[in-house]
Amino acid sequence: MRSLATLSNADITPLMNPEKKADLIRAAKQIQAEGAKDAGALSFMARMLVLATLPHSNPGRVPQFSRENGHFKLVVQPGPDMGIPYGSYPRLVLAWLTSEAVRTKSPELELGDSLTAFMNELGLTPTGGRWGTITRLREQMKRLFSARISAVREDEGRFQFSGLQVASEVDLWWDPKKPDQAAVFGSTVRLTEPFFEEIVRRPVPVDMRALRALKKSPLGLDLYTWLTYRLSYLKDPTEISWRDLHTQFGADYNRVRNFTQAVKRELNKILTVWPELRYETPRGRLRLYPCPPHVDRVESAAPEDLLDSPNGE
Repeated sequence: MRSLATLSNADITPLMNPEKKADLIRAAKQIQAEGAKDAGALSFMARMLVLATLPHSNPGRVPQFSRENGHFKLVVQPGPDMGIPYGSYPRLVLAWLTSEAVRTKSPELELGDSLTAFMNELGLTPTGGRWGTITRLREQMKRLFSARISAVREDEGRFQFSGLQVASEVDLWWDPKKPDQAAVFGSTVRLTEPFFEEIVRRPVPVDMRALRALKKSPLGLDLYTWLTYRLSYLKDPTEISWRDLHTQFGADYNRVRNFTQAVKRELNKILTVWPELRYETPRGRLRLYPCPPHVDRVESAAPEDLLDSPNGE
């Protein structure tokens, strides 16, 4: 069984860049020293985007992208003249949006006076140029805010559908050439009513320090948020086949074997910031054991909806 007590630092991240490894260890020390709420790092993710997620890499100019989790299916369609959002940046933005919506209980969110201030919230360092963080973040935000998201659940005798778009209005006043400069007007995003209701109904609590430490890997972010949710109610050991996990998270990997190797690497990283995590990887599957969730589950009196108890979650 994997736990930090049985792993050396070399085992945790054997081939990792020293700087990335140092970031993980630093985050782990901060997390162990102080809980997410007390440290002001309590964040949230939309549950529908935990159970099935955005692509990890650029899917190209395709009409739609989909992922499945048992009876649950997530379909993402690009906005006009836009591509589908992918990678770590839209995941970090979604975590920020969900956290702010839960905190303020308002669909209209202020993104900060300057681009640098907002990027600091996401754990990103502003860099310019074609491949810089500023360019990539702006592009992914435009894709995310214009995308159409559909959540579908279909099983015997029942069909449920929910069509969502993240934002109804977006107004960004940041100057990419002057990221530190405060704009004359504040940058704002107004969430659509269906998306706002979805993310505040039953958000999944996560630690923003962990997200920042894992931000280089979309797969790592997906696994961390999913495990935090899954283990919040796990009562008995459970097993998920690598093939089922591949269907849920691994659409970017052509072969299940390659996906399995990637998951094992990311689990070792997650274990660094979450030493209580207990799991094994016997042949063909991932076995999870009950353990404290990384952040305590948020209780809700919301009625059953299309995300409740999908197979394979």
